[in-house]
Amino acid sequence: MANQFKVGDSVICFVSKFSLLPGPRAQHVYAVPSGDGYSYEVPKFWTVAEVRSPEKVRVITRRGKYHDLSASDPRLRRARWWEKLIFRKRFPMLNSADELRQSKS
Repeated sequence: MANQFKVGDSVICFVSKFSLLPGPRAQHVYAVPSGDGYSYEVPKFWTVAEVRSPEKVRVITRRGKYHDLSASDPRLRRARWWEKLIFRKRFPMLNSADELRQSKS
């Protein structure tokens, strides 16, 4: 059963990345079989801007970009209360333009 997201929910999505040198926020770091780099995940702190259907949500990034995601994606989850507290500056705030777009849709 998919999570029931609401507009304004703080969410964390773990994005898979590959590089020669993982950054400081990298989690679940594994060497690729050929030994030429690393596979890892980076947490992204986003806010739900729109619920398109029970299966689809639109999130906004800190830089104002939008991504349409499946609500049942195992990499996407609601932020826990302590994550909202510790990482509060990383979650984007919805402004009135985002809320107007939501009401017109």
